Amino acid sequence: MMSGYNRVAATDEIPPGSGKIIGVGKRAIAVFNVDGDFHVLSNTCAHRGGPLGAGKLRGIVVTCPGEGRQFEVTTGRGVSDRTLNVEPYLTKVENGQLMVKL
Repeated sequence: MMSGYNRVAATDEIPPGSGKIIGVGKRAIAVFNVDGDFHVLSNTCAHRGGPLGAGKLRGIVVTCPGEGRQFEVTTGRGVSDRTLNVEPYLTKVENGQLMVKL
């Protein structure tokens, strides 16, 4: 860990247009690759707790596989309900490694 960031994955482990669930300590996070830009959210859907990292990613929007709620992976904001949000985390890439500040 350096300056509050945790290494969570090699960037090539998450192909563009996909998401992945990664455990960090006792937390599960959802990691998304949008055209080479990485975004990380809490893995727990704000509606019913579904696993966002297992959802379908289209552009910057992920659809929860549990009940179909959609969230912007860039901000964590709900698409149809702006009051329903998911916590986003700061990210950076160093030497091909994705780092997340939790």
